[in-house]
Amino acid sequence: MRLAEVERGDSLRHRLLIRMISRFAGYRLPDAARVAFYDRGFAGRALGEWTHRAMRGPSAWSVSERELMAATVATWNECPFCVGAHRAVAVLGMDDAVAAAVLEDYRTAPISERLRAALAFLDRMTNNPDDLGGDDVRTATDAGLSMDDLRDAAAVGAVFNIITRNANALDFEIPSPGDFARAATMLLRRGYG
Repeated sequence: MRLAEVERGDSLRHRLLIRMISRFAGYRLPDAARVAFYDRGFAGRALGEWTHRAMRGPSAWSVSERELMAATVATWNECPFCVGAHRAVAVLGMDDAVAAAVLEDYRTAPISERLRAALAFLDRMTNNPDDLGGDDVRTATDAGLSMDDLRDAAAVGAVFNIITRNANALDFEIPSPGDFARAATMLLRRGYG
């Protein structure tokens, strides 16, 4: 359900900020950013900080790999907004054809076995969480992931299993591919904080 306060801003300050950013950026401020301006108790500072830490904090995973993990979780959760947004950021640092292949089927995509193992773990975590267990951890570590690698991937999966559901529940508007690409540059530079 689209909330009018998220669309236009819940205060005069937020309305002006949304208009100003949209005007200077040259595109409609995406709904994810609008939600961040909406009542801080709704999305919460903690969610923003957690997302920023998972996506931009220290990690052996590149920013593009983490963005691709987010887009893949969004694919499984059928969230077109998050697929488009995070794929657009991922392809700023990787081949678009590789990203497309991962989103089609990570099992056959031309990626490292390390990334494939992380995506397999996230697949289980997202699609069959009740079956996630020690065997999945062993399979991932046998494929070369450290416990830090696995924790970092799991953080991306956890936060985007929440965010994708929020985006779908709030019926986020889907920007054009060009607007996703323009917003991706800003998101890459500014992060999620």
